[in-house]
Order: sequence, then structure tokens, then C-alpha cells
Amino acid sequence: MQEFFMDYGLWLLIALLVIIGIVFLLSGRNRPSEPSVPVEVKKPTTPVSAPPASAPPLSTPAEPVVPEPVAAAPAPVDAAAPIAVPASPAVTAASGDADDLLRLKGVGPKLNTLLIELGVTRYAQIAGWSDADIAAIDAKLGNFKGRPVRDQWIDQAKYLAAGDVAGFEAKYGKI
Repeated sequence: MQEFFMDYGLWLLIALLVIIGIVFLLSGRNRPSEPSVPVEVKKPTTPVSAPPASAPPLSTPAEPVVPEPVAAAPAPVDAAAPIAVPASPAVTAASGDADDLLRLKGVGPKLNTLLIELGVTRYAQIAGWSDADIAAIDAKLGNFKGRPVRDQWIDQAKYLAAGDVAGFEAKYGKI
């Protein structure tokens, strides 16, 4: 008997696990997806009667609803033409070379190209964004929508615009 278990013990264990798994799966099928709770149904004690035959008519006629005039829709914007988004009035892009936006965590080559097309080239621009600026940029990011807030671009850009690489690396990791 001991030889039998030595030779076939592993296969018996596997077969037993398979049978337990099948029983477990089949036992769950007969249960409803939501637990059933008995609901009490109350029957009305008085019979429902028909409304009175001579109902008084409405004393005042209803006033007709006059629709308000709708303002003309704004002219459609050509989505193919890239539109430069101005930075906050407090922060303007300095003349000179553009900053390496790839140093921002969460900005890759495609997003870098898209930001440059939108006119964002400097850390100081991003650091000075208001909520309205974030909303305007976010609307134009397409598949990258939500990244400025999720990746905390403004806080990152404040460190990099100030040249505080040590502070940036302490908070966001190595560049």
C-alpha cells in the first residue's frame, strides 16, 4: 500500500484538488446572484373606487410656455491647426533656448512634441499655470488628458525653473 502512494501520490493529490475545484465551481451556479429577501406584500384593505364622475374643471387655463431665444453657436474651431496657448500673464516665456521638458516626470517624447506644438517650451510657463490654463492645455492633450494634474507638472516645473535639482530629486526621484 505504501508503494502505491509513493508511486501515485502526487497524481492522487492533483485529482483530489481538481475534484474539489469542480465541486466548488458547480456549487456556486445554483445560487442567485443577489441574496433573496422576502418582501411583504400588503393588500389594500379598502377597494379602490372610480374617481367622481363630475370633477370640477380647472379654474385657470395654463399659460403657454414660450421658449427663450438661443444665442448663435460660436464659429467652429479648426482642430487640425495647432493653437498656441498663452502662459499666465504673470509668467511669460523668456527668450532663448527652450527647456528640456523631458526632465518632467510623466512627459515622454510624444507629449514633449505636443507641448511644443501648443507653445509650451519653458518650465517657468508651466510653473505659472492657473487652473484655467491647466484646463485649456488639458483639453488639447488628447490621449494624455489629465496628466498635468496627475503627474504634478506645476510643482515639478517650479523646482526645475528655480534650478532646485536637489529638491526635485528628493521629491520626484532622479532625473
